[in-house]
Amino acid sequence: QVQLVESGGGLVQAGGSLSVSCVASGSIISIDTMGWYRQVPGRQRELVAFITSGGTSNYAGSVKGRFTISRDNAKNTVYLRMNSLKPEDTAVYYCNARTPDTRGILYAFWGQGTQVTVSS
Repeated sequence: QVQLVESGGGLVQAGGSLSVSCVASGSIISIDTMGWYRQVPGRQRELVAFITSGGTSNYAGSVKGRFTISRDNAKNTVYLRMNSLKPEDTAVYYCNARTPDTRGILYAFWGQGTQVTVSS
């Protein structure tokens, strides 16, 4: 089992910045991709950004140029720096990590979520 613990988040005014981080622990052989998703009530969870173990990142169009994802493989940690925040970025942000078992089969794990609220 893999546990993901998020930290950061909170309340910020529009135009401001915020960072969230997520640490993975447990029975980890390696971590393939790590990423961030977000969800607002009544809507599906959506991808914000992900980053591979090699450092290749990908962003949702709505956050490209404003958010930056990074990771520290030695610390099994992924970060999300959010700049120029907008009220529509308000959501619960979830950390996601894909890790292989001993057979190489990838499993996805989720954090408990952290609230990000952007006031107008």
